[in-house]
Amino acid sequence: MLYKIVYFIFQLFPALKRWFWKKWYTILASKVNDPDLRFMNYGYFSEKIALDLSDEDEKDRYSIQLYHHVASQVNLKGLKVLEIGSGRGGGSSYIARYHNVENMLGVDISPTAVDLCNKIYNINNLSFKVGDSESLPFEDNSFDVVINVESSHCYSSMDNFLSEVKRVIKVKGSFLFCDLRRKEYLEEMLVSINSNGFTLIEKNDITNNIIQASRKMTKERKSTIRDLRVNRWFKKVLESFAAIDGSKVNQSFKDGYMCYYSAYCQVNK
Repeated sequence: MLYKIVYFIFQLFPALKRWFWKKWYTILASKVNDPDLRFMNYGYFSEKIALDLSDEDEKDRYSIQLYHHVASQVNLKGLKVLEIGSGRGGGSSYIARYHNVENMLGVDISPTAVDLCNKIYNINNLSFKVGDSESLPFEDNSFDVVINVESSHCYSSMDNFLSEVKRVIKVKGSFLFCDLRRKEYLEEMLVSINSNGFTLIEKNDITNNIIQASRKMTKERKSTIRDLRVNRWFKKVLESFAAIDGSKVNQSFKDGYMCYYSAYCQVNK
């Protein structure tokens, strides 16, 4: 019930939602600065995916598979790619190393998160920069592809975000996206995509893939959270945030209250 009340308040006051999530990710980056914790997404499981990962990446398989599901919708070889909402940088790092991009740039609203990424990663074609999803610090037509993974639900305006995405993407560029929404707001999200100058090439309901991945990651994530040097209350919050099996967020997917979609869009210019 508390989860639904908070969601309702955020719908009434979008600026409050944006402030809250910026504060949350800044606190998270400062309190949980373990360099081995590189992903925060809910993961993705499918029997059709059999990625050949390095030993170092294997522990993050399901989180990486979510990025693979989104990024593999187009051939990224030799392209300039922007991730908006790069968080702890694991997804941008994966794309830079496995998809042969010319340049991978991760942008995040939290300076603390960006500082953490710049300390963790040392990859030639990868960099990180502080930036606001609704006012991106880039010139028009700067990128071939923009990727956004499990982040847009934190923004105050989906329309402002999409307008900025369209501005920085080159002609015939691609926008690759996935996120969660309350079921009754899904159509609103799809309308925003179409009305802001994108053609929706493909969309997929991947809610069940998310549920299965969460189930498979629950034991390890519980162990990781238990070992963190934070108080008990913060650990409980992290368990819900991570959508582990049995959490309120995870149950909302199973109940059909929340759904999770991926989309592949092309920009119209």
